[in-house]
Amino acid sequence: MSTSLSVITESPSSLDADAVVVGYHSGTGGPEPAAGAHDVDAAFAGGLAQALSVLGATGAAEEVHTVASLGAVKAPLVIAVGLGAAPKDGAAVDADTLSRAAGAALRARGDQARVALALPASSAEHVEAAALGALLGDYSFDRYRTGEAAAKNPAERLLVISSAEGATRAAERAETLAMSVNLARDLVNTPPADLVPADLAGVAEEIAREHDVLRVETLDEEALVEAGYGGIVGVGQGSANPPRLVRLAYDHPDATRTLAFVGKGITFDTGGLSLKPTSSMDWMKSDMGGAAAVLAAMRAIAALRPTVNVVAYLAIAENMPSGTAQRPSDVLTMYGGKTVEVLNTDAEGRLVMADAIVRAHEDDPELIVDVATLTGAQLIALGTRVFGVMANDDAAREEVVAAATAAGEASWPMPLPEDLRKGLDSTVADIANVPGERWGGMLSAGLFLKEFVADEMVWAHLDIAGPSFNQGQEFGYTPTGGTGAATRTLVRLAEARAEN
Repeated sequence: MSTSLSVITESPSSLDADAVVVGYHSGTGGPEPAAGAHDVDAAFAGGLAQALSVLGATGAAEEVHTVASLGAVKAPLVIAVGLGAAPKDGAAVDADTLSRAAGAALRARGDQARVALALPASSAEHVEAAALGALLGDYSFDRYRTGEAAAKNPAERLLVISSAEGATRAAERAETLAMSVNLARDLVNTPPADLVPADLAGVAEEIAREHDVLRVETLDEEALVEAGYGGIVGVGQGSANPPRLVRLAYDHPDATRTLAFVGKGITFDTGGLSLKPTSSMDWMKSDMGGAAAVLAAMRAIAALRPTVNVVAYLAIAENMPSGTAQRPSDVLTMYGGKTVEVLNTDAEGRLVMADAIVRAHEDDPELIVDVATLTGAQLIALGTRVFGVMANDDAAREEVVAAATAAGEASWPMPLPEDLRKGLDSTVADIANVPGERWGGMLSAGLFLKEFVADEMVWAHLDIAGPSFNQGQEFGYTPTGGTGAATRTLVRLAEARAEN
């Protein structure tokens, strides 16, 4: 069941809904109603703020309290969500703050099926933020739940109260983005036995069939061997489930610019013969998070249709230990001819990505952006909520970070220090897949990929290892498990290139 999303202008106190969501700021004397909440607060004769204070509410960002309306408003339940301190000088609430608050509120709706958002949404931007946050926050992955353990159904109806110009179009865009991010989440959350490389390629093919502006081509294991994709073949050769390389292309008839996206699609990563410890392996179904984000972004781009050409590659394999697996000290001949000494089979993502990056050059893009759950070092450097952005061009790095910020995703620009490159020297091949020391692992992985980028090509690399999978508690609109990280950044990047 999908959620029906509408923009309305009715008063929230008289709406025929199961729950009304209102926003509150933290004030000096306790919680204070935000724009959109005054009608509901008045219906309580000004007592809603007092009731929230009794419940311990402060108005802190993402704080949620529910209050039975007892007939004060038509909806039986009021969900009050904190927005933090009120903006100064009459400024609007930050869009990302609003989005995260809407997500937190929807997570608290219980079994209420019809929910109205009476949040500060006086502009199209804020309508999109509220709707997007609510739809993302209402996500649950329930494919494998049965009986009483079954997860709640999504809300049947979501009503966004606003009279802003362009509100309906903004809500529609939010719906498109949410459906795409939630697709990425579903793919990441799917158990690896049910999403082997051929399955993930099949999802891409199905999405292409659903959108006539997308073209798809899939290379199977025989085609990969014949064409010389040594990295993808080498990583996948230890598995009974052979690898795939998927190419998706979106062409706009009026476009003159082309972007290329490359996504890491390791459907499960044991580490290969360089076997991971159990504690590092149990969430490795998420190691295809980069490919999931790229595929989800292509779905959104096909629906939004920006005036730019976008080609995407999903480098898909399963990294398993077996008698046919690649060995530490094997040498692979990559697509394009460069050779790599494999010193650690658990540094497999950079091998499949290098093949796909080289192939992406053949589409003559202005910019190649790769997205990968590439290194544990990313978590050490930036934690679980911020992905790293590296590039061979300062302007490109800034452009990607700006796109992430505009999309509401946390990123941070990182360097590619040339002094770390020497650590990747090999005594028998052109380059080794890991350095001899552990320091700067995220940056060394970026430097490895950079070796497969032509000097004249502009390229950026996103390491989303931590942000792609939330192992902790839910927060804002972010669930436990797959998050869909980087999907919105890629969409925004395509739109920005179209606008410029």
